[in-house]
Amino acid sequence: MFLSKSFGYALRGVLYVALVDKEGRKVQLDEIAEKLSVPRHFLAKIMKTMVKEEILSSTKGPYGGFFKNEQTLKTRIIHLVKITDGVEQFNTCVLSLRKCNSKNPCPLHFQMLRLRDDMLAEFSAKTIGDLLDEKNPDFIKSISAIA
Repeated sequence: MFLSKSFGYALRGVLYVALVDKEGRKVQLDEIAEKLSVPRHFLAKIMKTMVKEEILSSTKGPYGGFFKNEQTLKTRIIHLVKITDGVEQFNTCVLSLRKCNSKNPCPLHFQMLRLRDDMLAEFSAKTIGDLLDEKNPDFIKSISAIA
């Protein structure tokens, strides 16, 4: 029940584009990869998916790049989880036991059940816009690997 690098890169990429969009400019893939310290090739696939899923928009050309659209800030975090990781992981046993359930629990079942429910509730409630509303002047630094 852990989230992948794909999810982290997708969330950070979308947040970075939304933040740069406040400056009134499009952001190119190379800038995102550099600022977030993520592999360009891997990020390209993720960002292409974000455009395909209509979370972001993009244009090609020398003045092109990624930019937010009317859906970006409304996108719930759970949607990014579904796109990148799927939600099946929230229904599997943390110890990978096939017959783990409330009637036949593993030693961590009930603790993980509470955590899972809390994570699902938080991811379902929060949007990209909610994350950007936080009053944190160092937000760019916090999503990037550059300190």
